[in-house]
Amino acid sequence: MSLLRSRTALSPLRRRVGAAAAALPAVDDIVAVTRPEAPLVCVRPEAVTAAARDFVAGFPGEVLYAVKCNPEPAVLRALWAGGVRHFDCASAAEVALVRRMFPRAAIHFMHPVKSRGAIREAWATHGVRDFVLDHADELTKIREETGAGAAEGLGLFVRLALPAGGPGNGVMYDLSGKFGADVEETAALLRAARPHAARLGVSFHVGSQCMDPLAWRRALQLVGEAVALAGVTVEVVDVGGGFPVSYPGMEPPPQGAFFAEIESAFEALALPGAVLWAEPGRALVAAGGSVVVQVQLRRGDALYLNDGVYGCLSDMGMPGGAPGFRFPVRLIRPDADVSEEIRDFVFFGPTCDSADRMRGPFPLPADAREGDWIEIAQLGAYGACLRTAFNGFDGTRLVEVRGEARGRVAEAVPV
Repeated sequence: MSLLRSRTALSPLRRRVGAAAAALPAVDDIVAVTRPEAPLVCVRPEAVTAAARDFVAGFPGEVLYAVKCNPEPAVLRALWAGGVRHFDCASAAEVALVRRMFPRAAIHFMHPVKSRGAIREAWATHGVRDFVLDHADELTKIREETGAGAAEGLGLFVRLALPAGGPGNGVMYDLSGKFGADVEETAALLRAARPHAARLGVSFHVGSQCMDPLAWRRALQLVGEAVALAGVTVEVVDVGGGFPVSYPGMEPPPQGAFFAEIESAFEALALPGAVLWAEPGRALVAAGGSVVVQVQLRRGDALYLNDGVYGCLSDMGMPGGAPGFRFPVRLIRPDADVSEEIRDFVFFGPTCDSADRMRGPFPLPADAREGDWIEIAQLGAYGACLRTAFNGFDGTRLVEVRGEARGRVAEAVPV
């Protein structure tokens, strides 16, 4: 059986039993043997399991993996092996996937706006009991479609809005513009939900790739204001995701610094019997994936690749050419030596859209040429799951591999 398997944006996710870690191939061996002409997503289960184990051991509460970050079954199995037993799902499809793979998992429907059908399916078919909301109409919808209340174990969580850009600086992606209720609205929703909830909570999200541990402290202070104004008891405070990882030019404080700020600020709220939840995504899986692409053309300092911002490399450039994350890169040429001289390159993806551009800079051997392969590391988060079938470029393959993904990085520049 081939170690490679197709992965298309439109196909359903399928379970596959992975090989033992010791039997997994190395990336260079896969490239040398298969010489892939389609992008190759490389999953490193050992790295995912290690990151999950560290986060679960360090965070002072329950850890809910944000499935949207990477729903690949091989990744989910590695997270389970690392001790993750709770999953933050945003759709009926994610709920069904997790329940199919892990019948004993605790699944939480943490999208603030859900279709009625998705609520019914999650509740009645998959045993989901926790739902997030940020509007009175969503509370009504949940109550009507579950037909449940506190006696049936219904969990209700009100999402609190944070100021634009998150409550502090250093947020790569601001998530404040779409979801969340202000402090007064949150208090009103907590009061309205309390009679119907076996478990009542407040949630928030400081923004993706947040580099400032104090952002969570400031957000928790707003939680305290909302709970005090509501005058009701809450059982859970969900501090969301946003926990950062290292990228070239972006080196966050140690993970323990974030946990310490969260625990201290939570204790200052003095909420008797309440517990903490978190919804990490990137922090658990970023190092557990890479993408191998092939050079199709070189034009000066520009390399034209078989994947781009409409595929697995969205975070590298973002449509329109806006600066994205920069990633470690390395050249793979199985049958010949490469130059020791290093040169900075810009990448273009395979689509006909001129916005399919990743400006980097990406330092590679100066003799990089058509036919070479490039491994791009740190793409286990928001990589393959964001790909599209635009222009018909949807032939991505997937393989589980061993070893660490490494690569050369450019000098740090502001991003």
